[in-house]
Amino acid sequence: MSVVIPALDEEAAIARVVAEIPAGLAREVVVVDNGSTDGTAEAARRAGARVVSEPRRGYGRACLAGIAALAADPPEVVVFLDADGSDAPVEMRLLLARIEEGCDLVIGSRVLGNAERGALAPQARHGNRLACLLLRILFGARFTDLGPFRAIRYPALRDLGMRDTNYGWTVEMQIRAARAGLACGEVPVSYRRRVGRSKITGTVRGTVGAGAKILWTVFRHALAPGRR
Repeated sequence: MSVVIPALDEEAAIARVVAEIPAGLAREVVVVDNGSTDGTAEAARRAGARVVSEPRRGYGRACLAGIAALAADPPEVVVFLDADGSDAPVEMRLLLARIEEGCDLVIGSRVLGNAERGALAPQARHGNRLACLLLRILFGARFTDLGPFRAIRYPALRDLGMRDTNYGWTVEMQIRAARAGLACGEVPVSYRRRVGRSKITGTVRGTVGAGAKILWTVFRHALAPGRR
């Protein structure tokens, strides 16, 4: 199993995130520095991660760069989590247990789990609820969250043909997984208040931009049923 962590200006949190990954569980931790202007990359290296540079901004671009970095020696499973300290890396065991039970994709659901007060902003809750409702109506996919903490079998991930370069990454994966007939599951996970200010829900521009892109991604796939 390998871990991919997209990171943009997360110097204050990234070392702790890497350190909290259970010892011996991951064969490699890849931190993708997505054009940081602080010491994120050096902090990640000191913590023992392999650092990959993707200077073109975009969450999806960072994830794609992390996947590309694994291609030479692919793992069986890839775990994605955020670099801001909001996810609890120790809980990746829960995701991997569902993979071992037969799931191809497992989402760590913040909605089903225990979110610290103030960790999951109201706009994020409402956006998740709407997006997941649309996934059920349009694609027959039953999810409660679009959370970034997720595990997926590498062959399945490779075959999905992921393309989104920014905010639509998570929902695109869930849509493509549903259309591909993958065995999908969820597990409740903890969600902590992030270190520093959110680049999405912490600003009006980020909130509106992310919400619009997620909805655009959902309807784009719904209106092009024959395309991947």
